[in-house]
Amino acid sequence: MHLEIQSERNGSGGSVVLAGRFDAHEAEPVLTSLTALLADGVSTIGLDLSRVDFIDSTGLAVLTRVMKRARESGGDLVLVAPSTPVRVILELTALDKAFVVSEVGPDIAVGH
Repeated sequence: MHLEIQSERNGSGGSVVLAGRFDAHEAEPVLTSLTALLADGVSTIGLDLSRVDFIDSTGLAVLTRVMKRARESGGDLVLVAPSTPVRVILELTALDKAFVVSEVGPDIAVGH
């Protein structure tokens, strides 16, 4: 399944919604989308993972890389409403303790 990516800037924040499989094949477009927001002056990004049905180690590496870059500039990458499969992987890798995880987040509809 193809990964849908929708991003939006709102002031100094931004939001990105992903839907589908976030694996090595989709890592570059996600990285590009997230780093473009940071380069555009967005300090904190809410990343909606509620419709991501799979994430692999490459996807986790992209998230970690973007989180570090955002924090270096005084912002953060907030993981919003991770789906059960994503939440399980975050917990198994203990990355749920490294990231800010929120159940409330961006107001963007993907594929609607």
